[in-house]
Amino acid sequence: MTPRYLGIAERLRDAIMRGEYAVGAQLPSEAELATRFAASRGTVRQAVAVLATEGLVGSRQGARRIVLGRERSQSFAELHSFAQWARAMGYRVSGQVLQQCRRGAGVTEAARLAIQPGEPVLSVLRLRSLEGEPVMLERTTYAGWIAPAVERIEPGCESITQALYDSVGLVFAYGEHLIDAVAAGVQDSRLLAVRRGSPLLRQRRVTTTHEGRPVEWSDDRYRAGSVTFSIRNSVDANPLVRQMGDLRPAR
Repeated sequence: MTPRYLGIAERLRDAIMRGEYAVGAQLPSEAELATRFAASRGTVRQAVAVLATEGLVGSRQGARRIVLGRERSQSFAELHSFAQWARAMGYRVSGQVLQQCRRGAGVTEAARLAIQPGEPVLSVLRLRSLEGEPVMLERTTYAGWIAPAVERIEPGCESITQALYDSVGLVFAYGEHLIDAVAAGVQDSRLLAVRRGSPLLRQRRVTTTHEGRPVEWSDDRYRAGSVTFSIRNSVDANPLVRQMGDLRPAR
């Protein structure tokens, strides 16, 4: 017989997938869910914990759970962290901070983070792995206001997104993604164990809070064949916009 809490988890999961609870919205309280499902609060707590391990809801203690995503794939239709996607797909994921420093923002970073050039930011180089194999390099620039919270996170933390939610309640609400291909440079080739000049899928992204406050600007480079992205569109909604790249020859 299926445990009661797993049945409740399945019903909540279906509701999240249908969009009954929007990304960033709070789930009903434990008391409300216990009444709805005619179950004890302990049983409801177990059910919600299942969804937290799947990356569908936040796991912050002492507060109502927030919906973090609906899809179990690396889709741009929803905003997921790399670790949330990997866990939902059943992969063993890890991350390691290789470099971290405070510095002044460059022109492009300042524009993306809505600050002035030279304002303090936190620069982080992080290697991400799936099943023990290096698959992606993250070069992330964090806005100065969130930098102290990022610096407190352990270098081997699996998910910075989750850690920031747990520590300060930060929810990454909106993202803009720019996707192209680049050749692996010296550092890329060494850390991703590919030949110099090998093609890498680059995803540049700026992520903001619900209020539109920029949190991070990142340049993520994936080893060829490591992941596949999916984009869903229709005549009513098209998240993909084509832009011309820079066709000038590389110098």
